[in-house]
Amino acid sequence: MTKIAILGATGYTALELMKLLLRHPEAEIVALTSRQENRPVDQVHPSLTGRLSLPLENLTPTEVAHRADCVFSCLPHTATAAVVPELLAGGAKVIDFGADYRFNDVAVYEKWYNVVHPDADRLPSVPYGLPEIFREAIKGAPLVANPGCYSTSAILPLTPLVKAGLVETSDIIIDAKSGVSGAGRKPSLKNLYPECNEAISAYAVGTHRHTPEIEQVIGDGSGKAVKVIFTPHLTPMDRGILTVCYAKIARAGVTQDDVLDAWGAFYKDEPFVQVVEALPSTKDVIYTNRCHMTARIVDDRVLTISVIDNLIKGASGAAVQNFNILFGYPETTALL
Repeated sequence: MTKIAILGATGYTALELMKLLLRHPEAEIVALTSRQENRPVDQVHPSLTGRLSLPLENLTPTEVAHRADCVFSCLPHTATAAVVPELLAGGAKVIDFGADYRFNDVAVYEKWYNVVHPDADRLPSVPYGLPEIFREAIKGAPLVANPGCYSTSAILPLTPLVKAGLVETSDIIIDAKSGVSGAGRKPSLKNLYPECNEAISAYAVGTHRHTPEIEQVIGDGSGKAVKVIFTPHLTPMDRGILTVCYAKIARAGVTQDDVLDAWGAFYKDEPFVQVVEALPSTKDVIYTNRCHMTARIVDDRVLTISVIDNLIKGASGAAVQNFNILFGYPETTALL
């Protein structure tokens, strides 16, 4: 059994992670941390009643590493990097749900997150945790940067098309809509029921932090620099992301079948990416680790339409995929 610790165990992604790991035959959750709560976890997440009742503790990184072989960090952005050196020094592997290790260039991270990175020298060596594209880099890594949810929904459809030269690398427009759980569990005015119900709204237009992440990762996965305009929207549903990407055709004669065939070849052995003919809905993939995607040609553009569950394929499911790769378990364990 691989012993597991979860940092910041009170949020939505941590809850989904615990549910998945409780189904994993080789995982044992041994430590849960919180800075605010000191109750049993099933009192914070009642859906865990009768399944998991570990106490939430305020543990030091050294104490966590002493107990666990693998640490999933669900801490806020900028918090994980402060504890990673001690966790790694204690012999634990770490999967970070935040953005602290997603960027190769510390200057990009510090510009978009407006903080000084406390562990900057480590950034270039940390693999981006999207197994469908970076599986070989993830194997054996001591630390993995779990992807952003919006980023996953755009990177998966766009990377193969950029790599195959089917679309232009500039003027890519990404329009994405997410359920309210993507904003996290911490209360805020915009997430109150009277504010978000029966309403859809754009936010962080031109300033969302997933923009440089998407550009970097598609560039790393395809070998070509890209430029995107990314606009996220808050949608009155609990979970799920629907993303439409608009990319100019790179050459005359590109057809819908060319796009679907490129995806089919790229993802032919991937259990969690399905290329579909019909326009997908978020309901097709909620509570799963799957991404469904299709494409249409409209004038001189390829439109890709992809859907994922933001809490699973966009967060906790991807983390369990990474866990399985790191520890040599079948990648689909606890995810099918």
